[in-house]
Parts: sequence; structure tokens; C-alpha cells
Amino acid sequence: MRQTPRFSVRSFTRRCEATAAILLALGCLCPFSLHAQTPPSPDAQGNAAQQPSKPPDNASPPAASAEVVTRDSAATFKVRVNLVLLRVVVRDQNGKVVDNLKKEDFLLFDNRKPQTISTFSLETPLSHAVPIVTVSDHPDSDAVEKNPSTVAALPHRFVSLLFDDLHLAMEDAVTVRVAATKVFDSMAPSDRVAIFTTSGQFSQEFTSDHELLKRSLNQIIARPLTDTGFHDCPEVTYYQADLIENRNDSQALAVATEDAVQCAFNGDETKVAQARSMASSAAARALSNGDTLSDYTYRHMEDALRRLTGMPGQRKLVFISPGFIISSLLSDRVDIIDRSNRSGVVIDTVDARGLYTPDVMGDIANPPRDSFRTAGYKSSFRVQAQSAQSEILDDLALGTGGTFFHNRNDLAVALREAVAAPAASYLLGFSPQNLKLNGSFHTLKVSLAGKQKFNIQARRGYYAPRTLKTPEETAKQEIQEADFSQEEIRDLPVDLQTQFFRKDQTQFRLSVLAHLDLKSVKFRKVDGRNHDDVTLATVIFDENGNFVTGGEKILEMKLLDATLQRLDRSGITVKSSFDVKPGSYLVRLVVRDKEGELMAARNGAVVIPY
Repeated sequence: MRQTPRFSVRSFTRRCEATAAILLALGCLCPFSLHAQTPPSPDAQGNAAQQPSKPPDNASPPAASAEVVTRDSAATFKVRVNLVLLRVVVRDQNGKVVDNLKKEDFLLFDNRKPQTISTFSLETPLSHAVPIVTVSDHPDSDAVEKNPSTVAALPHRFVSLLFDDLHLAMEDAVTVRVAATKVFDSMAPSDRVAIFTTSGQFSQEFTSDHELLKRSLNQIIARPLTDTGFHDCPEVTYYQADLIENRNDSQALAVATEDAVQCAFNGDETKVAQARSMASSAAARALSNGDTLSDYTYRHMEDALRRLTGMPGQRKLVFISPGFIISSLLSDRVDIIDRSNRSGVVIDTVDARGLYTPDVMGDIANPPRDSFRTAGYKSSFRVQAQSAQSEILDDLALGTGGTFFHNRNDLAVALREAVAAPAASYLLGFSPQNLKLNGSFHTLKVSLAGKQKFNIQARRGYYAPRTLKTPEETAKQEIQEADFSQEEIRDLPVDLQTQFFRKDQTQFRLSVLAHLDLKSVKFRKVDGRNHDDVTLATVIFDENGNFVTGGEKILEMKLLDATLQRLDRSGITVKSSFDVKPGSYLVRLVVRDKEGELMAARNGAVVIPY
């Protein structure tokens, strides 16, 4: 059901006219003249092209007497306290999601020190329902107003399926491909899914077309980069090479040396020195090949995260992989977890091997050529390696508040649970006190104040920043993060409405109207005037969450007391206009003021008929 606008078209117009009268009396702009110029079209990467900043043609001159001035340059903000957000899912003993908890029911610890929960919200799949915000008297707009169901499919949740085709065995690739085809039909109309691979050789952008997604799964095959099909002499696995090169395991080196004696010198034990040299070289090659494979995986995981981070709404990455050895690339794992947490991305991991038993004998199709003197040791290495492969999957899930699905023979069910949104989740936020900028890892623990034996799912920590961002960097990051979210922020009282009219057969002019109530705005008194700068950022996304256009402007206010008193009653309205084609759009408005360091964020749906 569409939410009822907080004010009618007539009352909205009256507010604008009242503001206009005040500003005209001051010799300033009418609020409907506070236009933001349509920004340049984005480049191939979706980034807005940069052009020299210049004031709009109809902007008022920045005279000393002007009380309201708009400009398109960046604002400077004070640094806000770091806010750590933590998404929590609570389930009872039967696995049912618990949705009736309050803020006081939670206890939150940072490095075992209790923290004050400053923000709290309960979220459900309906929390991000987007209302239509069109107030135009245009007949096409009226038709949309009477049929709000036309925007029911606007996205507010994005899921990336990342298939690890670099490490997948062919039989596992077939299994996960079949299991994934059963997932899409159970997804909500507002969900968008993309498919990526760690080899980078195939990708499918976010879409709601289930048949297209099913066809795309045919591209998921095993694509190993380093498997030549030949046996080295000696044959050293990535796991064994890690033991030799990174852990100085003398037994692993001795096993490789004995293998070299057998395969290269026909068991001549007088050649041990040469065999040891061959073993060391083989270990170095195997480690390099394995690290290359892992590095490819991390880089394409970063690409998938980067694409996911740019989508406006809840975000989840589902990593389908048999796992791989962490080896010495520890910083890459840390960077992935940190990037995900900072971007609000939860990572669920699915072990593509399903329910498996340790493979003692190796690949039946291409069995290893172990000597009788080393076969036992190497079988032990294979079993240990298969267990160690799951560590990265466990770490990625636990580090981001996700779930690790493993040792299951129902991969289709596991994938469905990974992709589906929980019935309810809690968003907790706190500001760490005396946070040291040393990049150290902080452990997080969430528990319940009561004695309930509930299962709590949340990420287990975060990394402190290494440097303090400048005020400009902090402001830019906060606004950008809010732009690409659908979280409603209500620090400032802001209303969002839109208007549109047809320019020609293919183009419409879409105006975004932001009405700011000044009663809650904090001003700084300087030379008898009330000063504050307000940044208004507008971003427009299409029905699949892709960036279409957007703009940002600064509203500089230097108001006399009498003017502020009058504007306290009417508020102030800013209008930004953009050229768009017919279609369904998600409008995201983010407002932030300089003096009070407060923010507001609003979502709106617009349907422009063809």
C-alpha cells in the first residue's frame, strides 16, 4: 500500500509561495529558482564527468547583502565521531527469526568493553518500501498516483552470486549450477541478482529477469589457470608448498625431497642434496602458482564488491567456492572483510563440495604419482588441505556477519537460504571511545541481556582506521555512503516530492523538490546573521539500481533574525531538475548541514509513462 504524502499538492505549493515571497522581498531567489544544473553524463565506468564548477545562469550574485546563495562547490564539514554499524539476526532454537526485541535487550562489547548503543532499528523486507513522491498535476502523473503498484518492482535489495570457477572442480561446477537454477523463482520482485566469476571471464549484471539468470548459469564451468595436466618431479601441492616455504616445515620438505629421489634419481639416496634443491624449486613454483590463483580470486572478489557497493539498497555477496589455502596472503583476506564491512555488504559463503568425505587418494581421473615411501605422508597432506580450504570461507562469513553453509547435501536449500532476506534483522550502531588510529582489529560481541538461548548472527569485528580523514574527505564519504543506501535518516526534517513534464517524444524534465524545515537546523551567529551551509545531494537510479544521473549543490544561508523567524514557519524549498527518459526511477535525496552536522535521507519512486 502506498504511503500517504505528508502534505498535499496544495499545501506544498503554499509553502513554496510563502518562501518565495520572503526571498523575493530580500532580493534573493525564489525557492523554485534554486535549480541545480543537470550534471554531465556519466563516463563508461558510471562516474559523473568532472567539469569546472560555475554558478547557475539564474543564480543570485553573492553580494554581501544576500541571505541565501546556492553554489556547486564542495562544502567543508567538521569531523563526526566514527560510527560502527552492526547488523544482527537473532534466531530461536528452531531456527525461526526473532523480531520482537528492543534496544535494551542487546549488550554490545568492543574488545570486551561494554558500549552504548546509540542507534537501533528493526528492519524487515518491507522496511525499504519506496513511496511514490510525484505531486505534479500532470495527467500522466495522476495516472501513476492512482496505480502505485506500478513501482512495486523497484529494487531495494541486491545479491551478487560470485562463483569461484578458478578453484571449482568440474563435477562441483555442475552441481552448484543445477542447485542455483532453483533459487531465482523464490526471490522477491524487488530483489536484483548479478552473477560474477573469480576468473573474470563471465559476468551478468543485476537484473530481475529470472530466465536470463538461469541461462547465464550455463557459463559457470571450471576454469583453472595453472593446471597443465602434467605431473612435476617432484609433485608438490599448494598446501605442501605453503608448509615448506612459509612455515619451514622440515617434514614436508623431507617428503618432497624423497619424492625427487624416487622420480628423478630412481631411488639413489646419494643424490639427496640435488633432490632437496629440486624439492625447494618445486615448492617455490607451486606456491607461486597457488598464490597467483588466490590473488586472481581476491581481485575479482574486490570487483564484485565494488559493483555491489554502488547499488542503492541492502547488499549481499554469496561466494560459492570449494575454498582455497589462505597461505601468506593474509592482508588480502583482511582487506576484503574490511571493505565489505565499510560498505555494509554481508558475505555468505557456500562450500561447493557439499557434504564430502576426505579425499585420501586425490583426483581419480588424474591420480598422484606418490612413491611407496611418501604415499602415507602425502595422503595426510591432502586431508589437511581439504580441511584448511574451508578456513577462508569461514573467515569471510564470520567477519562480515554472514553464514557459512558447509557439509550439506542440499546445496539448493543452502543457496536459497543464503540469497533470501531474513524475516527481520536489527541494525545496531555505536561510537567507539578513544579509538586509536593504528589499524588494529577490534573484536565485537553481541549478546542478550536475558537468559534466552538464541543464536546471534553478527560480524565479529572491525579494523580501526590508520589515519584520520580530513573534514572534506569525511563529508564526501558520509554523503556518498548515504547516496548509495536506502536507509532513512531523519536527523533533519526534510520532505521529498517530484514533478515532471514532457520535453519531447523521448525526454522528460524531472524536478526533485526538497523542502527543509529550519526549526531543527543549528545556526552560528556571526555579525548579526545566522550562518549555516546545507549540502543537498540527489541521485537517480533506474529500475535495476543503475546510476542514471545526479547532482549536488550547496545552500549557503546568512539569515537576519527576522528572516529566520519567518522561514521557521514556512521552511525553504530547493528544486533540482534533470532530463530523463520514460521509465521507473528511484530518487535518493541526502541532506547534510555544516553547523549541526546532521543528516537526512529520503527515498522516492517516480514512474514516467511511455
